[in-house]
Amino acid sequence: MDPQSTYDRIADHFAATREYAWPEVTTFLEDRTTDRALDIGCGNGRHTELLAARARLAVGVDLSRGLLDAAVARARERGFADATGFVHGDAARLPIATDAVGLATYVATLHHLSPRAARVASLSELSRVLRPGGAGLVSVWSTAHDRFDRETGFDTTVDWTLPGGETVPRYYHIYDPDEFAADLAASDLVTEDVTVSSGNCYAVVHPQPKE
Repeated sequence: MDPQSTYDRIADHFAATREYAWPEVTTFLEDRTTDRALDIGCGNGRHTELLAARARLAVGVDLSRGLLDAAVARARERGFADATGFVHGDAARLPIATDAVGLATYVATLHHLSPRAARVASLSELSRVLRPGGAGLVSVWSTAHDRFDRETGFDTTVDWTLPGGETVPRYYHIYDPDEFAADLAASDLVTEDVTVSSGNCYAVVHPQPKE
């Protein structure tokens, strides 16, 4: 299943159900500021909005043009459009220059990539675009979530139900915490901390020192 067509199909309904930022993202951004920030898998822009308050420019990247349209509309309605830009792009090949940003969020998106090599490569892409001293927050769905009765990571589909009852399957790789830490270690990122909260794994990360 193609993630772009999947999320374009559900974009309007999905965006309408994603009003508020996650508290873990709010906590991560406390006391952090930068000139340029990046929201990978920005969806409807709810976390781009937080970054825009912490940076002169916050860029949101998403594979779904439908969700980017929702993000642009949110930015205009909430008055943060002047501090943001939204770009169509793939998390595995970010359309962002090397060392371009000082802050990044990568929330609830990595687990949609397949296979593992693509996920690790995407984490390395995050390291590439973070400048020295920069910081990022990565989150994925975890086996610690109440809906899963598994101890090791696995691939699955999770249906999104549209108004009217139509279901749209979405690919997920559900991470166990050790596997998440291993993928981070296999990438070019330096991991500061890995935690589990509300059924998700979170990692605060930094780029590898540039030679």
